[in-house]
Formats: sequence, structure tokens, C-alpha cells
Amino acid sequence: MKIDIVFEYDLSNELSANIQELLNASFPEVYPKNRIYFKQLPHFRFLAFNQENQLIGHVGLDYRVMNLNGKPVRILGVIDLCVSQNTRSQGVASTLLGEIDKFSVRRNIDFILLFADNMTLYLKNGYKLVKNQCKWVKIDNETLITNGIGFETIDELMIKEVGKIAWSEGDLDFLGYLY
Repeated sequence: MKIDIVFEYDLSNELSANIQELLNASFPEVYPKNRIYFKQLPHFRFLAFNQENQLIGHVGLDYRVMNLNGKPVRILGVIDLCVSQNTRSQGVASTLLGEIDKFSVRRNIDFILLFADNMTLYLKNGYKLVKNQCKWVKIDNETLITNGIGFETIDELMIKEVGKIAWSEGDLDFLGYLY
């Protein structure tokens, strides 16, 4: 397996089509059919390829500052981790998460953050479930129109501490959209 880091602005039309196909197959009921992002473009992606150079895994990454209880924290957000149907349960997703861990070492990143319906993979890879009152810009995923500000404790919020700051419960302002 080969893992590539690709910046969003460097994606070719062919690679974009392959990503779109993988995302639509992985999230058939919810993912927009005409684009390769849900609500906003990620900054970059890790892509996994098999020996035939076919795309078998994907994860988008978004880097930004958030406000945790009145203090700025640097967050690397995990977006749309998915693996092709025929290569699931072969360690591709864990490999992608491991690449994110390696990428985060000695970088100015305090936490890796994600949302997970099924937490098993992430718990196995060192993430923990946290409870914070979240605030974010609500974006309609179909029309890409801002619909106000959301306030809610989200049960699927998970983090991994990769910097020198400890996570704390309380208020988390995303200072932008929700992944």
C-alpha cells in the first residue's frame, strides 16, 4: 500500500473523479453526488493506493484554530475517512490514522479531532470520546448556504492529544463549520 499526501489545489480531474466515486460508495445516503467535499474543501488529503495504483482509502484534513474554554487550540480535523468496500478490514483505515499521527509529530498541532458514528476504529487507534458544548457555523450541505450558528453537545466528538495541552470539557467554538 502507498500513501500520498495531496493538497486540494493539486488534485487532477482523474483523481478527483476517483475520490468522488469512493466517497459516494462509502456514504451513499448522505454524500453530495456532484462534489468531493461535504460542506467545505479540506486543506489536504491522505490517499491510500493498492499495488495496482487504485485508490482504496481516503481521509481529508482541515487545519485551523478553535476556541476551547476561551483559549485558542490548534486542531487538525479528520474528514470523511473511508476505505473501498473490497479492502475493508485489512488495516487501511488504521494505516491512514497512523499516517496522520506521524504527520502531527513535531508540528504545531494540539489535537486531532473527528466525529464518529462507530467509534471502535478510533478507540483502537488512541482517540477518546469527549463531551463539550460545541458552537459552529451551520452550513446546508446541499445548497452551501450558511444557516446560522449551532449550539449542541455532540455525542460523536472524539479527540487525540498530540501536543502539550490537555483537553478539557466545557465550551468548544469551532470558529467555522462542523466537519
